[in-house]
Amino acid sequence: MHVGNLRTALYAWLWAKKNNGSFILRIEDTDQARFVEGAEDMVYKTLRTAGLTWDEGPDIGGEYGPYVQSERKDMYLPYARQLVEMGKAYYCFCTKEELDERRAEAEAKGESFKYDKHCLSLSKEEVERRLAAGEPYVIRQNVPTSGKADFDDAIFGHIEVDCAELDDMILIKADGMPTYNFANVIDDHTMGITHVMRGMEYLSSTPKYNLLYDAFGWEKPVYVHLTTIMRDATHKLSKRDGDATFEDLVTAGYLPEAIVNYLSLVGWNPGDEREFFTLDELKEAFSLEGLSKSPAIFDHQKLRWMNAEYIRRLAPERYIELAGPYLDEAGVGSMDKAILARILQPRTEILSDVRDMVRFLARMDEGYELELFTNKKSKTNPEICLGILEDVVPRLAALPEWTETALHDFLMNYAAEKGMKNGTLLWPVRIAMSGQAVTPGGAIEIAALLGRDEALRRLELGLEKLRNM
Repeated sequence: MHVGNLRTALYAWLWAKKNNGSFILRIEDTDQARFVEGAEDMVYKTLRTAGLTWDEGPDIGGEYGPYVQSERKDMYLPYARQLVEMGKAYYCFCTKEELDERRAEAEAKGESFKYDKHCLSLSKEEVERRLAAGEPYVIRQNVPTSGKADFDDAIFGHIEVDCAELDDMILIKADGMPTYNFANVIDDHTMGITHVMRGMEYLSSTPKYNLLYDAFGWEKPVYVHLTTIMRDATHKLSKRDGDATFEDLVTAGYLPEAIVNYLSLVGWNPGDEREFFTLDELKEAFSLEGLSKSPAIFDHQKLRWMNAEYIRRLAPERYIELAGPYLDEAGVGSMDKAILARILQPRTEILSDVRDMVRFLARMDEGYELELFTNKKSKTNPEICLGILEDVVPRLAALPEWTETALHDFLMNYAAEKGMKNGTLLWPVRIAMSGQAVTPGGAIEIAALLGRDEALRRLELGLEKLRNM
């Protein structure tokens, strides 16, 4: 499920809940050629993970079911035939080859192709003869050739277009399935939908929808067309172009509640400086007036920052629970959880960061350079570090207990006795055990996590490298 779809669902959910309404899940699968196995289950999973529970839907039923359009197939054709009887639609027998030829002719003239109502002129007898003969057909909307088609949008206000600019869109396809455009009009009316929230790419089609509402004499819903989510100033966010889906973001280690919080602000402004909201708080704050008329850019850095804030607010036990799969993947899942939480949680922006941060604990790159032992702030170089480690390593090996407290007390007392700055002592110890300049946690935490045997093995390796310089 693309984040744009999720944002639309979120806004619809917030508006329904704010107004004590019903949030309805409908599966729109009229385009069977684009059917993807498992996609429907992913919609359920995404909405549940995001906390957007529905009041009616395919899995729980409701007063207006079925809630899968392909299961409602038989109800659409009678409505289309009713439009034909009223002169608001007509049967079209034009073949794909004929349409392609006319489209090519239009392109050759530099014109945009619009269906020319070729089959509207067929007599009723001719239509019945061709239907009886089993000729393939579609049913097209008969859009007036003059006048205006208009509608009111909650964000963009009153919009009207010349009917002469509108195409006679297909209502029923050759396979008997309705088009998305027709099915939604029928379903929105028969399901009692009061508010329709969708992407602004449907702004141009909505006048044609309203012509259908007028033809049937039905009350129109309130339209809320949402602006596009952009990757940057010129490119739309697109799953087809490789932009992350909600599932991708969760797999990467973003917290669902952080994603939902961030998405709520991509195209909506609460009217104050607040940035952090629970779903209940969003429900209270949400308003149509706060929705933007301008496209919103999906800022991955802002999402990453917000996710980091959410992670820092977790209880340590919950952090370890969520980070657990990434710790296991890195091979350190059995190490001291309390220490891991303490050193990692403040540094974690997304949970998958954990893998790289702790990889050295499972397996150190033993080919690190001696230059790492040089640090101006700690006033160390390889020669100084050699002297420190030659004295400290045997003492560490003799410690009766290998606990974080015992390691801390020994190293701090050693530095005090030698009149040495803590950093000067701890730098070579940490470098020898990690093989890298930057680590989560210091020498004491790393030694405690590694355990006596592995810590001493790495310290001896560091000594050997320094002796051979």
